[in-house]
Amino acid sequence: MEFGQAHSNFIEAHTNGRTGERRGRLLRGHNFAEKLFLQNVWWPLFESLEQLHPEYEVYDWNRKSQFLDFAFLPQNGTRFGIECDGYQSHIKDMDREKFNYALNRDTFLTGMGWKMLHFSFDDIQQRPEVCRMLLQLALAPYLARSRVAGEQLLSGEKDVLRLAWQMGRPLRPKDVTDYFEINFRTARKLLSVLSEKGLLQPVAGGRGIRSYVLRPMHQDQSW
Repeated sequence: MEFGQAHSNFIEAHTNGRTGERRGRLLRGHNFAEKLFLQNVWWPLFESLEQLHPEYEVYDWNRKSQFLDFAFLPQNGTRFGIECDGYQSHIKDMDREKFNYALNRDTFLTGMGWKMLHFSFDDIQQRPEVCRMLLQLALAPYLARSRVAGEQLLSGEKDVLRLAWQMGRPLRPKDVTDYFEINFRTARKLLSVLSEKGLLQPVAGGRGIRSYVLRPMHQDQSW
């Protein structure tokens, strides 16, 4: 399915499922910046809008209703709040009281278990590859467990995945041996197992596999 049709279905489904102010907020609040985030950043990574909720209602410490641009609620129970921040509306026109409240709200939601992610409209529009990289870096550690289809990642495998996320380039067996001070055979075994579990993708070169990259995080039924 193309993004345009997927987005139309997405908004229609959420609109039909809401009433009152929650419905009105979706119709008023989901605008150009939010759609562009989905098109430029989210869709290229996931090719799906499942488990994503636009204009999601949350409450602050005074039980005052607020709306996040998006909430991503994967089946593993992790809660991500995603905000698309424009300079004009979020910084330039914000007085001290609103600025303080915005910071306190994010801290409160963090304390309540939310993981808050902010992306500037300029980056969404002009540098979406930066946003995709940061989004993948933020989400990958929490979603990797769901992609193993019920298998548990061993401690060493998790460490190798973290190294791959940190390096931001193809991971070589030599990188693993140097970083963890283990022998080459063990490093190759760890990389091979992660490839078999669908978390790393081998990159061929020369006479065989020379490095591995993180697989794109497309959603599947196990998420």
